[in-house]
Amino acid sequence: MTRFRPLLVAALCAGPAFAQDAAGPKPPAARKDPHKLELHGDVRVDDYFWLKDKKNPDVIQYLEAENAYTAAVTRKTEPLREALYKEMLGRIKQTDKAVPARDRGYWYYARTEQGKQYPIFCRKKGTLEADEEVILDANELARGEKFLGVGERQVSDDGNRLAFTTDTTGFREYMLSVKDLRTGKLIESKFVKAPQVEWAADNKTLFYTTEDDAKRPHKLWRHTVGQPKEKDALVYEEKDGAFDLELSRSHDKQYLFHNSTSFTSTEQRYLKADDPTGEWKTILPRQPNHEYAADHRGGKFYIRTNKDALNFRVVTCPVGDTDPKGWKDLVAHDPGVYVEGLTLFHDFAVVHERQDANSQLRVIDLKTGLPHRVEVAETAFHVGVSNNPEFDTPSMRINYSSPTTPPTEYEYDMATGARKLLKRTEIPGGFDPSAYQVERTWATSPDGTKVPISVVFKKGTPRDGTAGCLLYGYGSYGIPLDAEFNSGIFSLLDRGMVYAYAHIRGGTDLGRAWYDAGKMHHKQNTFVDFVACADHLVKEKYCSRDKLAIQGGSAGGLLIGATLNRRPDLCRVAVLQVPFVDVLTTMTDESLPLTVQEFQQWGNPKVKADYEYMKQYCPYTNLRATAYPSILVMTSLNDSQVLYHEPTKYVAKLRTLKTDANPLVLKCNMDAGHGGASGRYDRLKEQAFWMAFVLDQTGLAK
Repeated sequence: MTRFRPLLVAALCAGPAFAQDAAGPKPPAARKDPHKLELHGDVRVDDYFWLKDKKNPDVIQYLEAENAYTAAVTRKTEPLREALYKEMLGRIKQTDKAVPARDRGYWYYARTEQGKQYPIFCRKKGTLEADEEVILDANELARGEKFLGVGERQVSDDGNRLAFTTDTTGFREYMLSVKDLRTGKLIESKFVKAPQVEWAADNKTLFYTTEDDAKRPHKLWRHTVGQPKEKDALVYEEKDGAFDLELSRSHDKQYLFHNSTSFTSTEQRYLKADDPTGEWKTILPRQPNHEYAADHRGGKFYIRTNKDALNFRVVTCPVGDTDPKGWKDLVAHDPGVYVEGLTLFHDFAVVHERQDANSQLRVIDLKTGLPHRVEVAETAFHVGVSNNPEFDTPSMRINYSSPTTPPTEYEYDMATGARKLLKRTEIPGGFDPSAYQVERTWATSPDGTKVPISVVFKKGTPRDGTAGCLLYGYGSYGIPLDAEFNSGIFSLLDRGMVYAYAHIRGGTDLGRAWYDAGKMHHKQNTFVDFVACADHLVKEKYCSRDKLAIQGGSAGGLLIGATLNRRPDLCRVAVLQVPFVDVLTTMTDESLPLTVQEFQQWGNPKVKADYEYMKQYCPYTNLRATAYPSILVMTSLNDSQVLYHEPTKYVAKLRTLKTDANPLVLKCNMDAGHGGASGRYDRLKEQAFWMAFVLDQTGLAK
């Protein structure tokens, strides 16, 4: 973060975009340029609509002034930020290696080196004693760049070619390249913008997707390596703006799939991987409210489906006969267990499930039909299928972590249930998991719904209502909130804070009904639940109100913004990261990324009832003249998922309304996207920044 003296802040704030009092670090005041928005006879005036134009020099100048003001206001936390950074860095083994995974004669793994921001992707042929081959060094790719994201990495079946994608903007602008792993030379360099790519079995044909102007993957192409892009064949175009086009390959490598998916419907097509110019066939035409996903094994499709199953089930059918009338249940519907996904092996099926706000794995022996669950003993945790490129294997890799158990990888015998520890992430610095405690508690929402909260704290933290707490929430898109290990939060716990995960409606923490109860015209249940969780933590004396912090990012930032308008007295400090806070305006603009697809999440403002419901909770629309807590808003200039102007407008407008003297600061990363900084050290510095703000505002900075 750039540092500025208060006098320089005043200088930056002079000019046409904003006014500034030169006496000390006063906040920038964005100029008002009224812009009328009218729909259904309702007129809204947005004074800061002009901030949407990233090409306007006044916009960049204003963002730089906000960053300068934030630097001035938070300068006192610099020593704490440095201490937090060193603590978090001290819990990371900087030179490390992932567990190698075997795939078609090679062992693949990633490793990191001390002082380097990015991973190095490697392999060894035959045995782990063989010489290492670096197939992709992300540090070299990042040379001269301010940002780097590595997306797809797909090796051809014969192991000779690597197709990979890179983004150097943060705007998810992934460019496709192909490398000859025998020579180390690029065959094709950044020849097309492609979010997804898969090889056919002939080792020369690539399938890739491209996006429309709103960044919706909508076209599938077939490309022959070495031929000009102009000769690529358009295989399929998804013309319905509510659907994304997704590309994948079956775990047994026999089939390629492309899926047209919306939030409520699916249509999947398949092609033999060894017949790249063949005809793609449809498994089942799209139908309203039918979501499904198929994989292949032994001439059958194994399909996860919500047909006649709210929480999904798994069925099978022959490849040539996919009519639902002939489907046979492999996993029947269970109202108490949500089926999240499926991983197929030669002799086993592994069902990804969710129950009681925890993930679970159920293993089915496909020869005997006998199932068993992977046993887990902790209260709150995450267990999942790790990297398993091989299909014909009796054992699988699983990963496990909890708030106090570092990421752990096991080799799991699918027949016997025996597990072998392959790696537990080393936490340097004398980390002792037994010094911390995890609990599950339940809040009661106003409608009587019980909402689970996973809580972790250092043993000895007083349970008398005097401790601090950071409550984190998300609650959107059916994405569950997993209570996983986060080495950074121990810097909070060691300073007397409790960390809490709010498993609110809008995720699938308690199944599909839990998700449905937190979207569309039920969206406000998400905010009500979160408030109930915060009040519960205070009532049960986990923390005090004046030491309570709340945090959320993206749609979780919407959660925090809506919560603050609903209950500005709820907490002492709030952190909103890349927050989706101008729901009403964004969802009216169909040219923006994600808007049309997300009509099925938030509603379509062109529908009057949807407009009126969204207007009730839209954070930007509902800002008002009252006292708010201390607020930190973080955004990135190149964010393609929540464009920077939403949080920027939010801060500009709130400055003119709030009646308190609490700090309101905006920090904009001028070189990154939705996930913030791309380098691992830079990410730690961003984390140290918001943690220092929280600790300072709650009086726990030490």
